[in-house]
Amino acid sequence: MLQWFDQAGRHDLPWQHPRSAYRVWLSEIMLQQTQVSTVIPYFERFLAAFPNLPDLAAATPDQVSAQWAGLGYYARARNLHATARICVEQHGGDLPRDFDALLALPGIGRSTAGAILAQAWGDRFAILDGNVKRVLARYHGISGWPGTPAVEKQLWQQAQAHLPDSRLADYTQAQMDFGATLCTRARPACLVCVLQSDCVAFAQGRVDELPTSKPGKALPEREAIMLWLEDEQGRVLLQRRPPTGIWAGLWSLPEASDEAAARDWFDRHISGDFASAQALPDVPHVFSHYKLRIQPRRLSGLRPRDRVGEDNDLQWLDREQLRALGLPAPIRKLLDR
Repeated sequence: MLQWFDQAGRHDLPWQHPRSAYRVWLSEIMLQQTQVSTVIPYFERFLAAFPNLPDLAAATPDQVSAQWAGLGYYARARNLHATARICVEQHGGDLPRDFDALLALPGIGRSTAGAILAQAWGDRFAILDGNVKRVLARYHGISGWPGTPAVEKQLWQQAQAHLPDSRLADYTQAQMDFGATLCTRARPACLVCVLQSDCVAFAQGRVDELPTSKPGKALPEREAIMLWLEDEQGRVLLQRRPPTGIWAGLWSLPEASDEAAARDWFDRHISGDFASAQALPDVPHVFSHYKLRIQPRRLSGLRPRDRVGEDNDLQWLDREQLRALGLPAPIRKLLDR
């Protein structure tokens, strides 16, 4: 694997130069559920805004979410911010070089903790991200969905058993690169694979069936009315979402479950005629656990009630202010129309 990495691995990723704990941690969190090509520009912008962990800890939630906006899975950004503040308070402004201490931090699981220790300090810890699970399941012929505890336990045992005695940072990156570029989920390059001679899945003709897929089920569908409201100055009314749930803590358009609830909210907060609202084309958005169909309703030239200006979670913002905020991706696309 290391020989393959030296010849064909990725050596120019921005978090590799240097492999500091902060940069490795940031990249590992961003790479959860997200491909390398998508992460790189976000990583570079985020690092420019927050060059080190104390800078991230000192930022406001809105500043952090603005740099994260578009990457999705926003709990990751909240966990980054929370971890940075804990590290400043308890670990001298840096990530701790201790597995249990890392594991206790928000958003850091066993694999992420191992990746930080192995890549930043060369410590002998295994990782088990999606790419590694796929490679190990095929190489050892391990059946069963990797998300089940029994299968995951087998994979961890193999991941630990394969660790080399040196070059842990390179080996960790090699595993991720191998799964991402050669032992891919679809159309893996088995004919040029350096592990081919010992791969159980290749020998048994089971490459396409391993790792075993997660049992499928249809995603539920939901609908929501989103109010796109503009005042006489062209400012848009945004509402901060609750601290938990989807898009937690982000600014978004006021939302209601149906037309009646939307009308009730409008009448309590805005001076205007809700019946004149323009119905815009629906905006579909897919989360990991359900599908959302956003139904926008737009009104302009409104006069805000006094109470809106007094509510910190409900604000009229101009276009320049909107650009500085972290908005959910479908809301950003809607407002950019």
